[in-house]
Amino acid sequence: MRKALRNDVCRANLQLVEYGLVLFTWGNVSAINRKKGLVIIKPSGVAYEGMSAKDMVITNLDGKVLEGNLNPSSDLPTHLALYRTFPHIGGIAHTHSTWATIFAQAGMGIPPLGTTHADAFFGEIPCTRPMTEKEILGEYEKETGVVIAERFSDMSPEFVSGVLVHGHGPFTWGATPDEAVHNAKILEEVAMMAWHTMVMNGKDTPPLQPPLLLKHYLRKHGQNAYYGQQ
Repeated sequence: MRKALRNDVCRANLQLVEYGLVLFTWGNVSAINRKKGLVIIKPSGVAYEGMSAKDMVITNLDGKVLEGNLNPSSDLPTHLALYRTFPHIGGIAHTHSTWATIFAQAGMGIPPLGTTHADAFFGEIPCTRPMTEKEILGEYEKETGVVIAERFSDMSPEFVSGVLVHGHGPFTWGATPDEAVHNAKILEEVAMMAWHTMVMNGKDTPPLQPPLLLKHYLRKHGQNAYYGQQ
């Protein structure tokens, strides 16, 4: 099982490159085996070129390395905080993809302006508050996860499977690492669409009508979804 999950995590990390979501080593993907209490994540600062499944690092939920000869991603504490807070997720992706990061640097959420957005995210993709100096100078990566969890205190991470960390970039999640990357690619595309729409119409562009947002989201999600083949 560990070998299979290592393969899954490695493949998902390589998809970040394939989908044009990362430059150099600017991103990471992880997965969790909740029954075993194991987290598998990309090693820190290792180039994607030539990276293989054996390079993936296995830790426990306290961040202790159990298998692997390399240091885990420096973002591991963020991933661990999210796994603890969002018990339904099985994979997490983090990138500095261009359009999503523009919104993060502006401190703005990505509004649901069209059905492309609504197909994947049921509402605005939110941006966190700025982190405090104490949070930044303390356990920074762990506090990043705490700030994300705080932002979702009044909304569901199941309906909106992504977030922008203020001044930083996007994190997405899903049932699997592949799904987390899939959501990262969609988030990047809808960020690009939203930016251009607001350039054309202004920041006061109205969001998608609530009935249309609901219709498109439920076509693909939930018990009564009917998009695709059964």
